[in-house]
Amino acid sequence: MDWGNVTAEDLVDALREVDWSSPPRPLSEFFSRFTVPRSYAKWNSRLKCNLYYYRTNYFILIVLILGLGFLRRPVAILAAILTALSIAFLNDRPVIRGRPSAKRAIHICGRPRWVFVFVFSSVSFILWYVSCGLLTVLWALAIGLLATVLHASFRTPNLKARLNTFREEFRAVWRNYSEL
Repeated sequence: MDWGNVTAEDLVDALREVDWSSPPRPLSEFFSRFTVPRSYAKWNSRLKCNLYYYRTNYFILIVLILGLGFLRRPVAILAAILTALSIAFLNDRPVIRGRPSAKRAIHICGRPRWVFVFVFSSVSFILWYVSCGLLTVLWALAIGLLATVLHASFRTPNLKARLNTFREEFRAVWRNYSEL
């Protein structure tokens, strides 16, 4: 697969097809063999292989590090929940009991949607500012991503990981042929 020509839509489509329900790999396997890659091509191949094979472990690692960041600033948890609700209220697909709304105006508890979006966004902004939680969460996210990239770069892939990566690349090629 030529990663230089991959668009964001291709990436989103590929992520939707990935089986995210796979169990995490054992810690003994996750922390077993580390070596420095010998070339850029080897590093690139190793990174893709490990990111796919250990995706559940990396997800758990990032969630744990983010959780530690939230424990450091507990008010940031409330700010994150309010931010998520604000974004959820911005959903542009008005649906009432599975059917599109005739008025196209969404009301929440009898009030227009924008009132709740404004109130929740304002309160979440104040909570992010007061708790300094945004900086803490961004640092935790950066540390989690850095730990993931470092592990994926230095972990020597085993045969099982390489076969999994080969299978996924074969599926991608086969999918491109089936679209013709």
